[in-house]
Amino acid sequence: MSETPPESPDFDAMARDIAEVPAVEVIVTVAVNLMSAAAVKLGLTEEGDKHKDLDEARKLVHALAGLLDASATEISSFHASPLRDGLKSLQLAFREASLRPDEPGQGPGEKYTGPVYG
Repeated sequence: MSETPPESPDFDAMARDIAEVPAVEVIVTVAVNLMSAAAVKLGLTEEGDKHKDLDEARKLVHALAGLLDASATEISSFHASPLRDGLKSLQLAFREASLRPDEPGQGPGEKYTGPVYG
């Protein structure tokens, strides 16, 4: 019985595909993925606490804040405003989920956004 080796990815085709995507779309897609992952790790999904992990959520929220801070001048407010609103919601959810909330200005991403109060 012969097994066929798995097909290797077509990196040239992937590079051609990504070359056609505007940078703003890539940034927004990455931000939305970070937001979604953070929401899962904060236990904000239908499955609730099943996947809750505040240490992981902290990393994701911090990365999202850094991405938004770094790209603020590169993406329009049309794209940035809803992402900033989502980030603030995640930061507040993190504060509420924490047994001992961080001091204002010390929570995830607050290095970039400033203190978040709930």
